[in-house]
Amino acid sequence: MKRYIKLFALPLIATAGIATTSCNLDEVNPHAGDTSIKSYETWLGLQSFCYSTLNEELYTASDWLFASEAGTDLWNAKANGNGYQSDFYYENYGTNNNSTKKLWLQCYSMVTNCNTVINEASNFMGKDAKTVELLVAETKTLRAFFNFLIVSNFGPVTLNLESSSSLTGNVDLYPTRTSEKVFYEQIVKDLTEALPVLGVEPYQNNRARVTKKTVMGLLARVYAQRAGLGSKYGDAEKYWKLAAETAEELIDNAGAYGAHLYTDIADMWSDANNRSNREALFTAVDADANSEAWAAATKRNKLLAYSAGGCYKDLFNHDPSNKSQSNYYGRMNAQTWSPSKYLLYCFNPKWDRRWEYSFIYGWSDWSMVQPGWQKYSQGQKTLTEELVRKYGIDPSHVGETINPYADCNAITSTFAGNQYPASIWPKDFVYNEPSKDEFTDASGNLDKEKYEKAVAEYIETVKGSLLQVAASSSEINQPGKSGSTKTYAIPYPIDVNDTRFNTVYVHEPLSEADKAKCRYCVVVLSDLFGSNGMPYGNTANGSENGNSPKIGNGTTDAGSSPSLHKFNWSYNGVFYGSNLQVKTGDMYIMRMAEIYLIAAEARQMLGEEGKAASHLNVLRKRAARPGANDSEWKLSKATEEDIFDEYARELCGEFSRWALLKRHNAFESRLAKYNPRAAKSFKPAYYNKPVSADFLSTILNDKEYGDNGYGAGSSGLENID
Repeated sequence: MKRYIKLFALPLIATAGIATTSCNLDEVNPHAGDTSIKSYETWLGLQSFCYSTLNEELYTASDWLFASEAGTDLWNAKANGNGYQSDFYYENYGTNNNSTKKLWLQCYSMVTNCNTVINEASNFMGKDAKTVELLVAETKTLRAFFNFLIVSNFGPVTLNLESSSSLTGNVDLYPTRTSEKVFYEQIVKDLTEALPVLGVEPYQNNRARVTKKTVMGLLARVYAQRAGLGSKYGDAEKYWKLAAETAEELIDNAGAYGAHLYTDIADMWSDANNRSNREALFTAVDADANSEAWAAATKRNKLLAYSAGGCYKDLFNHDPSNKSQSNYYGRMNAQTWSPSKYLLYCFNPKWDRRWEYSFIYGWSDWSMVQPGWQKYSQGQKTLTEELVRKYGIDPSHVGETINPYADCNAITSTFAGNQYPASIWPKDFVYNEPSKDEFTDASGNLDKEKYEKAVAEYIETVKGSLLQVAASSSEINQPGKSGSTKTYAIPYPIDVNDTRFNTVYVHEPLSEADKAKCRYCVVVLSDLFGSNGMPYGNTANGSENGNSPKIGNGTTDAGSSPSLHKFNWSYNGVFYGSNLQVKTGDMYIMRMAEIYLIAAEARQMLGEEGKAASHLNVLRKRAARPGANDSEWKLSKATEEDIFDEYARELCGEFSRWALLKRHNAFESRLAKYNPRAAKSFKPAYYNKPVSADFLSTILNDKEYGDNGYGAGSSGLENID
């Protein structure tokens, strides 16, 4: 369901200027746009269009993901490579960085559209005043969000409150900068004005639209980020208090705002909850393959493809790097990033289930028995002497097979082609399809009809053995359920005698006796990194001991690692037919867990470490494995290091890490410890991202405006308070 797409797509057929800009100047100038408001229906369309970049660009493409997460302590470029060296390592970082240029364009273009909706609203009050007031409140929330992205990333640039240039007749070729203080004042003003107008339930029951809980969540986030400027303005304590009080108001009165925190981490990441997630405060909604909105949706979320990978392809019967062979994982030949050593070792999987609900740590092959597309044997891999030697598997397993973990169905959707939701083969399942020998007479003649009938009957029988992913945590231990609410969240630990996996990543080495039982390659996570903490890969950039890690008795390909699966889902409605690089699940822009983190962070910064710990413990408790002792997860007080670690465990990959390090002025210290390659190139100027070169090339005062200190002249920051 993506009802807002239909709302803006249909009215704008005759006014396409709203959706596309007319010249390069309008594309990059924060005071420009191109639209014309002639009717109430067009105004409604533009208001809905103000949501569009959330799903069409920001939360479905790599640009904002890398701008918000890369260049921190959590992530490396795959194999320590050079493909995204400016994003991950600040090498050759400047005003032409594609990720930051697109962030600039997307946010400023939407701010201008929001301004037009807000400024023109009075013309339509006679149509339906209550609806207009509500939609203006929504639009102020969106404008606050986009302005927050601008100021938190780029610092004191230009605050624009003007309508688009086609309405005003003006394009500002001499823009001036606005102080961060004024930026944040306007953001808070927009949010506080929107709060009393918005409802607990979204307009038209459309989950893509913002509500009261969205505003409260954004206010807490904004206050925390503004507190990071406290050393500049002398008001850190004021804003940390506001952050704490706002977060705690939402926590203590969650029901009044329609907010909710799942009490079990399995429910947060359940595939069944993806399109109806109660913990989400703000969502970028994509279309369901069985919904009429599918035709209007852009369907471009490729974030799973940038994350998926990290496996040793010669251990598969399928080739997972072949785009036509990835019905289970999705396309796996476009991975660009991988978790840092720090991030991987943040997790203690002995008690913390966020490990498997964040990362694929056990790789496996798959079959497609349910639709009859692939035999079970096509997901089996026979271990040869060469494979056993290379991957350090005990020689006793030569000749044995590694069996598939998942079986993908093929269901025809109403609008989007085939859907491939996966079920799980039981751990000790043995597949014994009838042999042709049973239906061959003494003369060697096969009774083909009887054989094919017997095979078909057997396949129908074994379909009943497949385990379905649990819809909720309460179903996990029920008969016929897989033990997980998400296909890719593999219950921890994987047994040493489990035959369904070809590679398993472990935090600590197994005993020699246990390792000998493993039919799979056992990789200790620390073996993926050199002594400087960077992944093996490009020796010119700090990797040691050759270009690839040594696993077992052979040298294996660099870049293999656990893979983030928060952007990967497996259910009927999320697949884009044969385009296995795209999945169209809902993306969470903000969720309730972040509110607990902000509350803890703010209290810790105010010196209340015990109260900070109490907020973190709520998240740690719901992530704890059944039977875990309190001593394993419970904190009595929380330090700043605990805050950093808990944000990593809970929100890794969720577009928040760069902002967290910025507000704590922590890039130098964190990069030196956990990302030394980035530390070599990081400069204090980089606390503000570079002003877009496209924008600077179109204004007439580019030298005066400056580029934030990236070497193209003035920084532009000299006279900003």
